[in-house]
Amino acid sequence: MDKILEAVMMSSYPNNVKQGLVRRVIEAIKQPMDSEQCWSMLELSTKLYLMGDTKFKREIGKEVLEVYGHYHPEEFEEFFNVRFLLSLLQEGYGPAGKRSPYVLDYIHLGLQFILESPSASDIFSLLRIEVLRKVCERPGPKQCAKISKLLSLHPQCVPTGKHQILFCQQLIRCIGQFQCISEGEDDIMEFLDHVNKVSGLLQKIWRAQTSSILPSLKELFTIISSTEEQEAPSNALASVVQYVPLELMDGVIRNLTNDDSITDVQMMTAISRMIDWVSWPLGKNIDKWIIALLKGLAAVKKFSILIEVTLLKIEKVFSKLLYPIVRDGALSVLLYMLLSFQHSHEAFHLLLPHIPRLVASLNKEDSNSATSCLEQLAELIHSMFFRFSGFPDLYEPVMEAIKALPIPNEDRIKHLLGQNAWTSQKNELACFYPRLASKSDTGKIGLINLGNTCYMNSIIQALFMASDFRHSVLNLTESNSQPLMTKLQWLFAFLEHSQRPAISPEGFLSASWPPWFSPGAQQDCSEYLKYLLDRLHEEEKTGKRIYQKLKESNLMPQAEERHYLNKTLIEKMFGGKMMTKIRCLKCLNVSSREEAFTDLSLAFPPSNRHVRRQSHIAVLPVEEIGPQIIEPPIKPQSQLMESPRRQRKHPVSGLPPIQLLPIETVGFQEAEGQETPFILRSDRDHVSLEKAKDPLLAFGEQTCGSEDSRSVPDLINYFLSPEVLTSENKYHCEKCASLQDAEKVAELTEGPHYLVLTLLRFSFDLRTMKRKKILDNVSIPLVLKLPVLVASEDSGEVGQNRNDRAASCNGFVSVVYDLCSVVVHSGVSSESGHYYCYARECTSTSASSQPRDGAQKSTSDKQLDFEIQWYLFNDTRVSFSSFESVSNVTSFFPKDTAYVLFYRQRPCKQSWAVHEAVSDAVRLHGEPSPNKDLMEAISKDNILYLQEQEKEARNRAAYISTLPKSPLWWRDFDRDKDDEGSSGGCGPAAGGGGSGSFHGLVF
Repeated sequence: MDKILEAVMMSSYPNNVKQGLVRRVIEAIKQPMDSEQCWSMLELSTKLYLMGDTKFKREIGKEVLEVYGHYHPEEFEEFFNVRFLLSLLQEGYGPAGKRSPYVLDYIHLGLQFILESPSASDIFSLLRIEVLRKVCERPGPKQCAKISKLLSLHPQCVPTGKHQILFCQQLIRCIGQFQCISEGEDDIMEFLDHVNKVSGLLQKIWRAQTSSILPSLKELFTIISSTEEQEAPSNALASVVQYVPLELMDGVIRNLTNDDSITDVQMMTAISRMIDWVSWPLGKNIDKWIIALLKGLAAVKKFSILIEVTLLKIEKVFSKLLYPIVRDGALSVLLYMLLSFQHSHEAFHLLLPHIPRLVASLNKEDSNSATSCLEQLAELIHSMFFRFSGFPDLYEPVMEAIKALPIPNEDRIKHLLGQNAWTSQKNELACFYPRLASKSDTGKIGLINLGNTCYMNSIIQALFMASDFRHSVLNLTESNSQPLMTKLQWLFAFLEHSQRPAISPEGFLSASWPPWFSPGAQQDCSEYLKYLLDRLHEEEKTGKRIYQKLKESNLMPQAEERHYLNKTLIEKMFGGKMMTKIRCLKCLNVSSREEAFTDLSLAFPPSNRHVRRQSHIAVLPVEEIGPQIIEPPIKPQSQLMESPRRQRKHPVSGLPPIQLLPIETVGFQEAEGQETPFILRSDRDHVSLEKAKDPLLAFGEQTCGSEDSRSVPDLINYFLSPEVLTSENKYHCEKCASLQDAEKVAELTEGPHYLVLTLLRFSFDLRTMKRKKILDNVSIPLVLKLPVLVASEDSGEVGQNRNDRAASCNGFVSVVYDLCSVVVHSGVSSESGHYYCYARECTSTSASSQPRDGAQKSTSDKQLDFEIQWYLFNDTRVSFSSFESVSNVTSFFPKDTAYVLFYRQRPCKQSWAVHEAVSDAVRLHGEPSPNKDLMEAISKDNILYLQEQEKEARNRAAYISTLPKSPLWWRDFDRDKDDEGSSGGCGPAAGGGGSGSFHGLVF
């Protein structure tokens, strides 16, 4: 019979003919046969099954074997013996070099027919040893899948006791070496099926014997934490973790994170490789294990590991959001990584270039998965905006991309940030400042935030960029009577000459700290500025008093005598004067008092109060020159201003007005000889026409939601407008010797060299009884004119041509100021939020630009330089910016509002003495150079910084070299870019994608 079957299989007949002939043979062998004939047929069918070169031959061999197993069980059991199986498993079947790959399939086929035989127990014992030996040889995924199939159907063959633990560990090592070579989708699906069968076997073993779980997990961690492997272990290991019971998670993570034998490098390597598992498709609970380990590391304060792994892997995790099959897990890991990384903006900023394209891809996908991802992503991004404000130039493209998505409320944002932070103790992360590899491209130097000290950093940068003030400070001779000024000089010198990307202002902070400020709490930058300028002024005054005593004792040289007789530096740079007049409305007697100021605090008029020009008042307008976008503000609630100079102003009808010089916005000049008197209204009309064209304006209107906008001239107008003193606020008139209604008005009598304007945004809402911030957008003029009252003889000398820089009107002249700095507050309360600063250097072109005889060039003769570079100072980060960004910041970010403004006075006759002195100093000395001791200190620190950089570079190179090498994750984004021209945009995100994209996902 065996000869007939062999002849049929070797013949050249078609397979259908062979099939018919084989059927006859099979029917014949179902009949009783002698033992020798059975043995011959079993040998032939075994050969066909194991060595058949076609699928047809193997199927015929299988069919014959099954017939003998059913109809000749005794002969089959005798043939299928322990010795034969041992030979198959250890030596294989067939000639050397061409061993059959179907041995395990053959054994699996035969086992079903000997389960009840006496030899079954011996065969099971043999297989328990041999499968362990097999997995120790590291077979590939296909062979491991066959072993798993065999053991899953015949659990009697699973090793027991210690051998079972060893078997699980070795099987995990096999999985760690699985690789899918082919990029064909069918091959990938087959590979995934093999992996699932192997991991499924582990699940069955663990369910039956839970004591093998922890040793298996220990082996898994040993594999992924190894720094000796040349290649990273396979992501197929993710399939193992999904079957570990979640109730074991806390104990496992606690043991790992508290194990002193595990080095930081090993832990870093392990968590990095685990994060790579987010790309494993269809895995369950993988994200939970990754997040649990990250939380465990935070609990034991392994912040350096968390920072390194986040910065190393967060872009890869983000890229997996493109793929629906792994999106949920990747999003969970991304949310935790970002929301916990709260000490620095680094991680979030790594994602900024990728966000707009991902959002566009998810919008194209138009699926429930994509919609849910977009909503959670928008919530995450707004939380990051809230936590790391002060980067408007970076955030604008992202804000534009997500503008159509829901915005979470502040309570939701605070909840997200609060529940995910690594630690509630901020000082525990104080040493982990953002890594700055080199100095900013701007050439400017940042200031390190020492714990909510952005209020100080912003003010220092604004003062530093006030070039006249900076030059004067750097040129000062060292004085023991001015310790704070000396520290400021040192700080300015380091900002000017240091090689560091950012320096620590710790020494200056401790010296300039207002005693009522709470350490670590956010403070009001305007309050700090006032205190700082007052301290510097008082110190210099103290020095002058010391001089008087020295002069009396004839110990002061004459050269120094002239120096000490002048105004203080603060008075020269920031000091102005204001005349306050009060007129009794009964006897019309006027009393006046002049006082000095270093800043003007501008209150917001009530919502129903608009300062408008009155026809009977002479007007000298303030010009606004330059690009101006006026955004509608949010409607204010009932508010009580925080310490403005005048709380509320009531116009009195029917009474003769005090001569007033209201401020008016002038956006542009008409043709020669024609000036539009009410340009503010024209500007608003112009903006309304442009709204349809400019989406930024439309967005600003929706965000702020008010019909009327305000400008800095509006607030100055309100500041200078008359205030009626009546009712409980009546004025005691000395002439009438009683309380009378009166009118109070302020007039500027001396304009400061640097005009500091504080917008009083922080108020107390009487309706809610809570402090709040006025979020009204205020348009900021690049150039403005401030009305200053001068003596009549002085005003008569000023040229009357309307094009003159300072034109007079009834004793008033308008002094031109250029915008230098804008300190922005981001947030909704003075006790929270963040400060950052826009600034540029405004300097006179040269001393010769102003004639010595006092004649002034017209504004049109002086080229207004709109190309002066703006910078954005945000603690350690300094970047290039523009006036457009200054103007639009609130339209994109409604909580980011201008708070303190610095303007520099253009030279005119009244102020030329100060400008001339500064220009002479710059012309004689050039850019000020520090004194010898200070220069030595800066040079030593620069050398120290270079040494620190070299040491850090060596340490980091050694550290990074031990980390696992990940696949080229950026292929996800590069592929997306390349596919933009194809239909549907991003293939993987659309749920489809070719075989290449699928392979890139898994591997």
